Amino acid sequence: MKMSYRLCDKVVELEPYEPISGTYKIRLDANESGFNLPEEIKAGIKTIVDNMSFNRYPDPTAKKLTAAFADYYGLDPENITVTNGSDEMLYLLASAMLSRGSRVVVTDPDFSMYSFYSFLSENEILSYKKNKDLEIEIDELIRYVNDNKADMVIFSNPCNPTGRGITAEQARKLVKECSETLVVLDEAYMDFWNESILKEADKYNNLIVLKTASKAVGAAGIRLGFAVSNPTITKALRAVKSPYNVNSLSQEIGTCIYSDKKLLESRRDEIVKQTKVLYSGLRKIADNYKLPIKIYEPCANFIFVETDNAGKIYEFMLENSVAVRYFRNAGAIRISCGTKEENIEFLVLFEKYIQKNILKTNR
Repeated sequence: MKMSYRLCDKVVELEPYEPISGTYKIRLDANESGFNLPEEIKAGIKTIVDNMSFNRYPDPTAKKLTAAFADYYGLDPENITVTNGSDEMLYLLASAMLSRGSRVVVTDPDFSMYSFYSFLSENEILSYKKNKDLEIEIDELIRYVNDNKADMVIFSNPCNPTGRGITAEQARKLVKECSETLVVLDEAYMDFWNESILKEADKYNNLIVLKTASKAVGAAGIRLGFAVSNPTITKALRAVKSPYNVNSLSQEIGTCIYSDKKLLESRRDEIVKQTKVLYSGLRKIADNYKLPIKIYEPCANFIFVETDNAGKIYEFMLENSVAVRYFRNAGAIRISCGTKEENIEFLVLFEKYIQKNILKTNR
């Protein structure tokens, strides 16, 4: 009897990624910017659309976008690879830059997609556990990478979801002392902190630094990711990516946004300011009510909170049309920084939950 086709074992039980569904007044769940593009840039985009040749393939080199990105961060355009969001680059790193069975070190906790793409690419995944304060002990990580003869180590700095980070000095030590390993630092949130080694990426033969337009830049909807490295690695990355991977519209919009340095800097500064206000507000409520929770001071644009009531707080917020991120296994919630008004509304609801539930229970 002829056998019918069946899915391969590694994908047969996978479930599609499903973000929080539904419409909510305030979205503080995805680490996006709370600020939409200003009207003057929107007007420029409309002009771009009117004059675009939709019948032509996009520029495979993304030359204008690369130049604008390079100018904003003070980089050499020749060391930059542009991708369809950072996710495309993560998949390329796991599948094209490594071979089946290659050893990949990830950190725990961290962004889950590093492990996911390594799993799809049939890499061997090794997990380095962070300390009780969710920090990387850099000497321990270096030892772990070298002892396991890892082919690649990858983690976010600052970390998603904890908001913690290693310093530039620690990052340099990792790159230098793990010289036989490809070190990938995802600096998606580094615009909010001053410990980047982005400008040094081309100085090492084993380093790739990732950036994105989805966070401080406030352009998650156009899916732009960037990898910065030395010329040899950059040539390889450009060779393995799809020829027309970034669509024409995203390239043009990205060029427009990255060319407006004043806008990007002011938006970044405002997000940093409001994140500090959000953290201080949470800290004040926790101290006033003597709550047994742990609030991590962030280096990024979100706050990570460990609490036994994480699930209940998450549900309460949804009931009040506010979405935050719930980490069931960690017993934690992550609150992205929104606008000033959104943060205030969240803090009011958070205190309301405490008053109605925690205090009532403790009486």
